[in-house]
Order: sequence, then structure tokens, then C-alpha cells
Amino acid sequence: MKTATHSLDSKFAGLTLLLAPVLLLISTFFWEGKEYGVTGGTILVIALVFWIPALCVLYYLLRDKMPYLSRIGIVVSIYSCVGGINFGFVGVYSFIFSISHQTYLEGFSHYPVASNLLLFWPGPLFVINLFFLAISLIRTRTIPIWTGIVLCVGTLTFPVSRILRIELLAHFSDILMAIPLLYLGWAFSKTSIFNPPKSNLSPSV
Repeated sequence: MKTATHSLDSKFAGLTLLLAPVLLLISTFFWEGKEYGVTGGTILVIALVFWIPALCVLYYLLRDKMPYLSRIGIVVSIYSCVGGINFGFVGVYSFIFSISHQTYLEGFSHYPVASNLLLFWPGPLFVINLFFLAISLIRTRTIPIWTGIVLCVGTLTFPVSRILRIELLAHFSDILMAIPLLYLGWAFSKTSIFNPPKSNLSPSV
């Protein structure tokens, strides 16, 4: 029974690692006037729902080698993804109610504490968290080194593409982040990563 459960857990882990980056990649193809819009914002929200378990899976891999980081990282991951989800909702609502980018920024400025806690701090924290997660996975040799390096490069280009709203750069960043996660998702779906042994948990492919 435990073997079957571990196998199911691994397949679910692999599925989240596949869906999270793919949906994020798709969302940028629906930007409207350099804004997320209704479709792009909706897909972004769904993508970040899958990013939460996907990041938890990656931090789970560090549970033995970096126990404190793995626990704290899960909390940071959830918080940063919730912030990203809020950005998706902003994109949807601003388009539906015809609120310009400048108008809602001015509105947020009247509530700096709430705006920063819900949007402007957790947003950048998403890629910062992912960058240091990738570094930690490389240092502990938990995943193939090339996947960590590509993921790091993707996280460095991600904020630039979002701040400047450059679609081509956004697609490039999303692809860089997707490639290693798609590999890991496929690999983890083929092996049981939730078994107890404390040895290297790098996928055996």
C-alpha cells in the first residue's frame, strides 16, 4: 500500500512540475496591451495554484540536507504564489472594469501597507525564492546541475520581462524556467521521490 501511495504522490508531484511552468508560459501569450488581461490573468492564477505544490515538492527534496530551509521555503513559496495570484486578479478586474494601469497604481498608493504585503513584496519574492531554491538544489546535488543553472538564468530574466513588459523576453524567460521543470516533472513521475532513504534524491534517469 505504501509503495502504491508513494508512486501516486510522485506522479502528482511530476504533474504539478509539468503544469505550473507550462500554464505560466501560456499566460504570457494572452497579454493585452502589456497587461495580463482577462484570459492571461485567469491562466496566471491557475498556473500559480499549481506552482504552490510544485515548489513544495522541490523544497521537500531538501528536507534532510537543509531541513530549516526546506520548511521556511515552503511558507515563502506559498506567500509569494499568493502574491502572484493577486497580480492575476488585478489583471482580470482592471480589464473588466476598464481601470488603467496608472489608475490602479494610484489607488494602491493610498494603501501602501496592504498593497506591498499583497502585491509588490510577494511578487519579486517569487523569483528570489526560486533562484535560491535552485542554488540550494545545485549545492546539495539533489537535481542535475544543468537543470539548476537553466532555472537560475530563467529567474534572473523573469523580473526584467515583467517590469518592462517585453513579451519576447517574457516568453524566453518562461521557456528557460519551463525546460528544467518539465524535465524534473517527467523524471519524478517515473520514480518514487517520497521513499524514506536519505540518499541523493536526484531522479534516476
